[in-house]
Amino acid sequence: MENKRVFCFTVESADEGERLDKLICTMAPELSRNFVQKVFDDGGVTVNGKLKKKSYCAVQGDEVLVLAPELRELEAQPQDIPLDIRYEDESLLVVNKPRGMVVHPAPGNPDGTLVNALLHHCKGSLSGINGVIRPGIVHRIDKNTSGLLIVAKTDEAHMSLASQIQAHSFTREYRAVVHGSFKEPTGTIDAPIGRNPNDRKKMCVTSVHSRNAVTHYEVLETYKKFSFVRVKLETGRTHQIRVHMAHIGHPVAGDDVYGPANGVSLGGQCLHAGLIGFEHPQDGRYIELSAELPDYFTDFLAKVSKSM
Repeated sequence: MENKRVFCFTVESADEGERLDKLICTMAPELSRNFVQKVFDDGGVTVNGKLKKKSYCAVQGDEVLVLAPELRELEAQPQDIPLDIRYEDESLLVVNKPRGMVVHPAPGNPDGTLVNALLHHCKGSLSGINGVIRPGIVHRIDKNTSGLLIVAKTDEAHMSLASQIQAHSFTREYRAVVHGSFKEPTGTIDAPIGRNPNDRKKMCVTSVHSRNAVTHYEVLETYKKFSFVRVKLETGRTHQIRVHMAHIGHPVAGDDVYGPANGVSLGGQCLHAGLIGFEHPQDGRYIELSAELPDYFTDFLAKVSKSM
């Protein structure tokens, strides 16, 4: 018999009228929207002892009971997936991730990820600091962002690289095509980022439950409707560049989450992690690596340049 986790709560006046599925996600934030949907489908949610649909509007005093199956932790398995490795030694490696590849397994993406490929290539010799699902992963880039990502093979290397990122001495530069033209050729966006209260999958600039975030940018070329920019991260928050550029009115081209409703469709955002620099954990020497712009990026640049 499958083990169940029990969540129960009483609806308060402030939550009256809230959709039941949304309220459960608020009261039990460890449960994703998709997971809660499955619980409803399995008849695991009752209100005052009766089954209710996810669209039910909560009433003050309602007694909500959620019987959710235990979450099973994913464990990444090695897979023979080609990797574009730009540097490797006994402590670390740097890989040029293609657009469309997820960094580590998660619900909805159990395999075919960068971690699956790394486990095969490194034969399990990866830092274990982030557990069995994210071995070796020091920092991440989004699924639909391409470019360089550093991977630690040892715990010592992982700790050193993570410390450099925290101290802002780890260089991370991106190239992006964004909407619109800039008044100034350079600028800095200093605005805290936190979870969007209206959509758990999105981030936003907010002062509530947020962390400081700083992004520097330089305009490299201006076109009729777009600009080609270099972006340097000082901090590394989730979706930072995409959120910050949208915040100042210049969302990344092709971004179907933070971009305009009538934006261009590119199968992902036009954002590439083109350069990283770091001190090697073993001998302290500075290493800087760059990756050329991928075809999807240069093709779009060629297209927008014709509109000048």
